[in-house]
Order: sequence, then structure tokens, then C-alpha cells
Amino acid sequence: MNIIKKTALRCARTKFCKSAIDEKADLKAMRHKPTIKMMVGLGLIAFSYLIGLPAVIALGIIAVWTKEPLVAIVGGPLIYAISTIIFILGMKLAGTRYFHVITRWLVRIVLEKILGEDIHLLDGTSCPDEKTPSPDGI
Repeated sequence: MNIIKKTALRCARTKFCKSAIDEKADLKAMRHKPTIKMMVGLGLIAFSYLIGLPAVIALGIIAVWTKEPLVAIVGGPLIYAISTIIFILGMKLAGTRYFHVITRWLVRIVLEKILGEDIHLLDGTSCPDEKTPSPDGI
């Protein structure tokens, strides 16, 4: 078993991941109509992605073009900090409910993809297809 599968198996044995897999976490909780507050929060999150890294890259290009390195040295971290603050505000407005639902679903999907047939190792039983070695080593 490779290191990625071993790490995924170790994560899958934690309380959060095991419950997400056992309960077959899905996105059904997101079926109800979101409130205005949630929509504004999701909009702020999307906006933070739009101004985050692209703005830092643009400032870097501007700094090279104008031969003023301070534009990137000061402006890059400043824009990135502003985008992080906007992201945090968006998360606060959107609420933790959506975040929790999406995280549980994503954990289940990723661990099931990585572990594949080895997901049976979570409950400690062996797979019926596995051949157990005989006592004489043959």
C-alpha cells in the first residue's frame, strides 16, 4: 500500500471522516433556498477569489513593466490581505452550515476515491477476496 493510501486510511479512521463515510454524507442539506445573507456571503467569497491571486499577478507584471519593485513588494501582500479579509467576511455571512455540509461530502468523496476497495479496512475486517497465507507458508 502506497503512502497516499496509508495516509488516507489513517485520516478515514478519525471520527469526522469515519462518520462522513458511514453516513454517506451528501449535499441534500443544501436543497432549501438560501437566504439573502448567505447569497451575499457566497458572492463575497467568489469576489475574494477574483481579486486575490490575479491582482497579485497583475501587480507583479505592472512592477516589472514600470521597473518599480515596490509596487509588487507593497501592493501584492496588501491586496492579498484584503482578499483574505473579504473571504473571511464571506464565510461568516454564508454561515458554517454550508461549509460543514460541503466539507463532509468532499471528505467522503476524496477518501472513497483514494481508498477504493481498501475502504473495507476501516472496520477492521479483511476483504473476502484476500488470500490468507497458510500456516506452512505456501
